[in-house]
Amino acid sequence: MKVLGDPGTPQVIVLRCGVVLGAAEGTANHELARQLSTSLPIVLLWRRRFLQQGVLGILEDKPRPGRPRCITPEKEAAIVEATRNRKPRHATHWSVRSMARHQGVSSAAVQRIWKAYHLQPHRVEHFQFSNDPELVSKVRDRIGLYLNPPEHALVFSVDENSQIQALDRTQPILPLRPGLPERQTHDYQRHGTTTLFAALNVLDGTVIGQCQPRHRHQEFLRFLDRLEAALDPALAVYIILDNYGTHKHPKVRSWFAAHPRYHLHFTPTGSSWLNQIERWFGEITVKRIRRGTFRSVKELIAAIEGYIRENNKNPKPFVWTATAKSMVKRLRKYKEILDTRH
Repeated sequence: MKVLGDPGTPQVIVLRCGVVLGAAEGTANHELARQLSTSLPIVLLWRRRFLQQGVLGILEDKPRPGRPRCITPEKEAAIVEATRNRKPRHATHWSVRSMARHQGVSSAAVQRIWKAYHLQPHRVEHFQFSNDPELVSKVRDRIGLYLNPPEHALVFSVDENSQIQALDRTQPILPLRPGLPERQTHDYQRHGTTTLFAALNVLDGTVIGQCQPRHRHQEFLRFLDRLEAALDPALAVYIILDNYGTHKHPKVRSWFAAHPRYHLHFTPTGSSWLNQIERWFGEITVKRIRRGTFRSVKELIAAIEGYIRENNKNPKPFVWTATAKSMVKRLRKYKEILDTRH
């Protein structure tokens, strides 16, 4: 039967077909139940149904008892329209119960309709669309550096992660136990902050980092000096960074003018997703900082520097796969959606 060869066939239909085919081969009922991991009454039921109604008898269920659905297509359309385009009074979004009261139907009906139309008003996602007039050209340029980096040159993704807090819990951490996760107190003590300046080598995944107390242009210049001292002076350096004011300070511009081998590529405004160092900042936050306990800024800095050393022992570069053409197509699609909402 072709039904058995279709991976989308429900398992209950596969079981019924197995009963019929096994019976046709002369397999005893008890043996058939064992082979199909089911019970003898189930085997007898579907053998009898097949004899009475044929193939349709096993492919289609009988109508279930109970009251038929009373939601009209018009009411269903009204629920969908209200969910998408209206807001409840004194609330930011609909719940199953509030929509049921508003439309005069049961909560189960609302839940069924939302599931059918893939509506989830309790969820929200965030986005930011860049209004940079040179968005398309900058996207093509930055992605080009990732997918086709220049020869005999280094490509770095540079940024700073500011205001990293040295937090210590007010009580000892309760360790992991079978059935129980590690537990921390909700309250904590602050012991100061630090700013991590970092440059990610997009070709090999190594990171050059430096923790400093603030994130002004003075600290950024000190980080650039450290970067310059760590790199091969014979190679050109391409730097991808955002439009933060520190990066465009007159003294920073003068530093780059005095080091002509550096080529700056600023990301479009509101497009931090184009800078791979942001992805690395996310990793160090999740793996080392967020659940860490630090009794001083010194301990926090030691933890960050230790993570960077371990990262550089076995670096793994991020692999950028999206082409500039595909990204530009998606950006234009989102722009059209935003324009139609006004």
